[in-house]
Amino acid sequence: MKKMKPKKRRQTKQVLTFSVLVFLAFLLVGAGLGYNYVTDAISPVSEVSEVVTIEIVAGSSADAAMNVLHQADLIKDETVAKYYARYLKLTSVKAGIYRLDRSWTLKAILEKINDPAGAVSKDVLLTIVPGDWARDVAGKIEAKLGIDADELIALWNDDAYLDELDAMFDVITPAIKKNGTRIKLEGYLFPETYFINPDWSAKKITERFIAQAEKIYDQHQAEFSASGLTTHQVIILASVVQFEASKPEDMKNVAQVFLNRMDIGMMLQSSVTICYALYEYDSWKDCEAESNRLIDSRYNTYKYAGLPIGPITNPSENAIDAVLNPTPNDYYYFIADVYGDGTVYYAKTYAQHLANIEKYLK
Repeated sequence: MKKMKPKKRRQTKQVLTFSVLVFLAFLLVGAGLGYNYVTDAISPVSEVSEVVTIEIVAGSSADAAMNVLHQADLIKDETVAKYYARYLKLTSVKAGIYRLDRSWTLKAILEKINDPAGAVSKDVLLTIVPGDWARDVAGKIEAKLGIDADELIALWNDDAYLDELDAMFDVITPAIKKNGTRIKLEGYLFPETYFINPDWSAKKITERFIAQAEKIYDQHQAEFSASGLTTHQVIILASVVQFEASKPEDMKNVAQVFLNRMDIGMMLQSSVTICYALYEYDSWKDCEAESNRLIDSRYNTYKYAGLPIGPITNPSENAIDAVLNPTPNDYYYFIADVYGDGTVYYAKTYAQHLANIEKYLK
């Protein structure tokens, strides 16, 4: 009888495995298709290999890691993954940056993020989104790396440091040091996802961003030279275009609208420049308010002619390209249907513009 016990234990373990899965299936979707649902949930999300880079931050629980995986579309069901990780005893997730494949099974993914050697880097992933303000970037760096946001902003306004950057990078020019600019490196913290070494200094991190801006500048250098604008003016206008439009095709049309206005000495009258002049506001409607169009700020293009004093966002390559290669048109006005699908409507005359406002914004 003693010799039969190991076999019984194996049978018991098999039954237990099946029972756990079935119980989980009942818990999630009830009887019937539940077992099939769980089986599918632990299978790969794709039959085609596709590598995705994710970050599991230090101190993350296994449940938090499952959320990251789900957000990255690496697993099919977050709840199943949480229970499956516990069942497999793969809940000791390790912090780091991982390159995972959507063709991997849930088990393979869990094994990878539980392996101390599984991370490709101990770097931190930092994403600057097109349209982020410099203060947003500083906040992200503080949250991810612990460098004080106020110290970063002070660095980005330090003329002596800006002179160092000017000597290092062609995209940086003395024009960025204009007095009255809120954050002098606004516009040059290039939107991208970066691998940042936690030991890097504030200067090293900043120079990584500027190096990416320099790369884009180099790729478009001939177009910068042919634009009729200075490098800084291109970045300023691109930042306004970035704030005003989201689609590349609209960016190109909007850029031409502003260039058309500049050609005839017409004020830009861009409400997004008021957003930046306000710096603190509750909704986009605050930027449209007639009373706020009177705010005395060199960023306010309703009060001051020409471009704002400096960039008002950190623009993407699409926005920069839109300024360098705008779509020719003879429009002087545009609105976005903020209550609908965001379609941008253009007008040649003020009367047509008012008609568009009446039709789409009232």
